[in-house]
Amino acid sequence: MSELIYRRMQLSDIDRILEIEHRSFSAPWSRAAFEGELTRNHFAKYIVVEIDGVVAGYAGMWIIIDEAHITNIAIDPAYRGRKLGENLLRQMMMVAVWNGADRMTLEVRVSNKTAQSLYQKLGFIKYGIRKGYYSDNGEDAIIMWANLDPKRYERDTTEGSDADGLAGKSQN
Repeated sequence: MSELIYRRMQLSDIDRILEIEHRSFSAPWSRAAFEGELTRNHFAKYIVVEIDGVVAGYAGMWIIIDEAHITNIAIDPAYRGRKLGENLLRQMMMVAVWNGADRMTLEVRVSNKTAQSLYQKLGFIKYGIRKGYYSDNGEDAIIMWANLDPKRYERDTTEGSDADGLAGKSQN
């Protein structure tokens, strides 16, 4: 069994996050972008999932008033197929609720049917298109929204968990 930990992203994680970015996206974010999100954006919440001490994926969002906007989510290709993306997004939804969000939104490439299927499974509904949204190839993005149910999420009071209830351990 592997030990899974969900915790806040730290500046020391950025080298590993950049590896995952480059393996996952044709237009990866820069070190400066992640540093800015972690140090200067008070709307930003970023978490990582660790498997046996190795960061296997991460996700980020902005929470503005009562809405959460997923900025990015990625699982290292070597760790895909283990439902880590689904569980990471569920963690993000939980953190969003704990921080006052009632709804969550994201954009997804029209060609990324796998991600669209996951988002629909978790309650996201297609609400529109952003034409030419992706700068690398001009591909359109589907805008998706989900309502967040606060009754589904109770705060984790496990010893060692942070203010967002993260860093609790689970077995996989």
